[in-house]
Amino acid sequence: MTVMDPLHIVCPHCHKTNRVAQAAMGSAPHCGSCHQALFTGEPVQLDADSFAKHVGRSHIPVVVDFWAPWCGPCRMMAPAFAQAAQQLSPQVRLAKLDTEAHPQAAAPYGIRSIPTMIVFVGGKEVARISGALPAGEIVRWVQSVV
Repeated sequence: MTVMDPLHIVCPHCHKTNRVAQAAMGSAPHCGSCHQALFTGEPVQLDADSFAKHVGRSHIPVVVDFWAPWCGPCRMMAPAFAQAAQQLSPQVRLAKLDTEAHPQAAAPYGIRSIPTMIVFVGGKEVARISGALPAGEIVRWVQSVV
């Protein structure tokens, strides 16, 4: 991919794939389908279908927090994950997948403990880490991987 090639960015609202010029990434691009902002600075809530779209189609790295509502450390890390999303957007998309509500999406990744964060680049897992982390450590870890 060259600097001239448009990036594929999946909308956090309608989950349609958009083509965005790399030069326009910092200028708050909007979805061509639903017309909402492609970057909100907030983690995207995923289900099985949207997980496949964001991980498989996005040209920017996607960090997925695999969590469950009953998990205390997951709930404790949620605000830090949201802060990291603000700091890393628009270069990296942060998303959350509830492993209890969508076990079929999480199963192929062999999640053994939660929270577990996995970085996907080009649809492939490139790194993972388990355990609750503060926002600064999430940002440092993601930046060291991508």
